[in-house]
Formats: sequence, structure tokens, C-alpha cells
Amino acid sequence: MICIRHMVVCVGFLKGASMKTKRNFLIGFTLVVGMTLGLLGSRMSSAQDKDNLKGGKILQRTELKGAPGWEAILVDRTLPAGAESGKHTQAGNEIVYIAEGSVIFEAQGKPAKTLKPGESFTTVDGEVHNVKNASKTEPAKALAFYVAKKGAKLEDLSVPAK
Repeated sequence: MICIRHMVVCVGFLKGASMKTKRNFLIGFTLVVGMTLGLLGSRMSSAQDKDNLKGGKILQRTELKGAPGWEAILVDRTLPAGAESGKHTQAGNEIVYIAEGSVIFEAQGKPAKTLKPGESFTTVDGEVHNVKNASKTEPAKALAFYVAKKGAKLEDLSVPAK
């Protein structure tokens, strides 16, 4: 609303200006508004990516008898339509089974791979990767199995890459 008021005021100052000057002003104004909205949108998208790393429901936790201080954690994860996890790592091993939809798995230094229901991927401690929902209209669902330090919180299983 404030931008529109400013534009009306500025257009008022342009009374008597040539058509070329008015057109250039409107083009410039439109570019400024577009860049501002683009920046706001990218910041919102970045925040949503971080939320995608934190989401999910822990289905099962079990202590690993052969590895004191470590446990296996099974998590039900949903990646909204058109969303991605953002580049991140795990503090342990991860196995992800795609239950519904399809995703694009991108691991640093490897070619991207599209995975469909029934397929899976794995990552190791510190491996930078990103998971994108291949669909712009349907969510993707996965079961993620983690080996992590005992008592690890859901939000600490995935850490944004630096």
C-alpha cells in the first residue's frame, strides 16, 4: 500500500515530463518492486527449506546394543510439493526409502538421481546432499532411518550445510 502511494506521488511529480521519462520511471519502479518481492520470496523459501529439515514424526527409536551411546531412529518424513530440503548433512548414517511420490537426490560430487516409490538412497556422516520433491503438485513421503547418538532430537538429525 505504501509503495502504491509513493508511486502516485512520484507520478504526480512527473506531470509535464515526456512520455519517455514517464515510461522509464515506470520500468524502473517495476524493477525495484520485482527485485524486492524476489528477495522476500527467496528468504521465505530458505526458511521453508530449513523447516523441511526439522519436520517429520519419529516412529521408532531403539538402542544399538553393539554400539554403546548410539541408537537407530525411524522417521516418517513428508516433503511438500515443489519443496526441497536444502543442502545439509547428518551426524551419522541415513537410509531413506521413498514411499510415495518421487524425489531428486543430489549428493555433492555425484550426478543427481530421481527416485520413485520403492527406491532408496543412503548418506554417510558429513555427506552434503539435497532432496527435492520432483512434483510441483503432490507431496513426497519417505521413511528415513538414522543411526545417531542416543537421545538425538529430531531437529538435530539434519544440519544445514555451511
